[in-house]
Amino acid sequence: MSDAPLIGSYRPDDVLAWELDGPRTARQFLVDVSCLAKSLPDRPAVLNLAISRYEFLVGFAAAILRRQLTLLPQSRAPQTLRRIAGDHPDSYILTDRDETIEGIESVSIQQRRDRFPWLGEIPRIPLSQVVAIAFTSGSTGHPVPNKKTWGALTAVAHATGYRLGIKGGERIAVVATVPHQHMFGLEASVMLPVMHGLVMHAGRPLFPPDIRCALADVTGQRILVTTPLHLRACVTEGIRVSPVALILSATAPLSRALAQEAEQHFHTEVHEIFGFAEAGSVAERRTIDGDLWRPLDGVRIVQGQTSWMVHAEYLPAPVSVPDRITVDAQGMFVFHGRGADQVNIAGHRVSLGDLNQKLLEIDGVKDGVFFLPEEGADLVTRLMAFVVAPGKTSEEIQRALRTHIDPVFLPRPLVCVPSLPRNATGKLPREWVSELVRQWLARQHHGA
Repeated sequence: MSDAPLIGSYRPDDVLAWELDGPRTARQFLVDVSCLAKSLPDRPAVLNLAISRYEFLVGFAAAILRRQLTLLPQSRAPQTLRRIAGDHPDSYILTDRDETIEGIESVSIQQRRDRFPWLGEIPRIPLSQVVAIAFTSGSTGHPVPNKKTWGALTAVAHATGYRLGIKGGERIAVVATVPHQHMFGLEASVMLPVMHGLVMHAGRPLFPPDIRCALADVTGQRILVTTPLHLRACVTEGIRVSPVALILSATAPLSRALAQEAEQHFHTEVHEIFGFAEAGSVAERRTIDGDLWRPLDGVRIVQGQTSWMVHAEYLPAPVSVPDRITVDAQGMFVFHGRGADQVNIAGHRVSLGDLNQKLLEIDGVKDGVFFLPEEGADLVTRLMAFVVAPGKTSEEIQRALRTHIDPVFLPRPLVCVPSLPRNATGKLPREWVSELVRQWLARQHHGA
């Protein structure tokens, strides 16, 4: 097979997406895509900033039909958008909120709400067509672009759905807290539902009450696509919703304790996706079952000369795994942390991710992060931490940490802050944490 359909098995009047003002059928979607495709400027690439997940999909599909690359920025910050646009000359912005960025042409998605006849066959897209460029989050350094073919996106959607037991044509609704411009968000909240004929909720609820309302918007079975950060908030605030069919989490490690709480709270199973922007989704597990990750069908993890490599037919070449993993004889693996996540202090090694997890397990800690400043900073190079723990002092948190970690890894200083500047997927880009350090040092110098 050299091509694949733009959407899965929908009948003309099947609901494809649920918007704030009501449903969008497959018929309406194809009409919206066709109309928008005809009006797009003749450019090679587009920054799709649509906030509505449905309108993002309309813009994404229209760009595909015009053979335009969709650029998926890791941030909506104007300087980030201008940098990406500068790297892709003649690109433009596609928006559903009349958003403008100085120096970049902006095109608004104008949709028609009339009823139109079914347009005939669903368009088919060459598997080899590069349809998007996703950027790494920048949590360990400078964001890196990664090309994505239609074949890769559809293969991952089908493999993920098969692993989760989704059957084509089921009227399950997918509600997601993750942005659709993020790789996991694109794969799990857009491609997964539309390839399997499911209903895609167009919103992106952020806070527990919003998540409860979004789940209540749709009827029947629901899948919640989310992150550990959102799960922790829902469990902590105790929001009550009717049971969901499945929770799918990614973007950060999920502790077994939090997964157990979430399963009890939502009366469901919590599954995780392991992946990274360079390869997309790679493996899946049910968190409470243990540490082993099972590669998706069609994916193999093979030992390379210097690292483990991801092999899949839809990848143009094997992709290096940026994490430390151990692979068993059956091809399943255990994750030990990011390669750039390791620190060595006084001859002791530890993963920052493990330290962060220990910090989050302390009673009263709502959020927190360990950080190792660059050599040459204005303080002795050693671990420091920023913690969100209302009502707690840094001394109390330090005392609790002493019972869980080696004393050489105790952070000095441990700084209590109102919040952490996480991005839309719950990650903390290194440059943002570095800015927290700079601000703290400035306050220290000012106080001195």
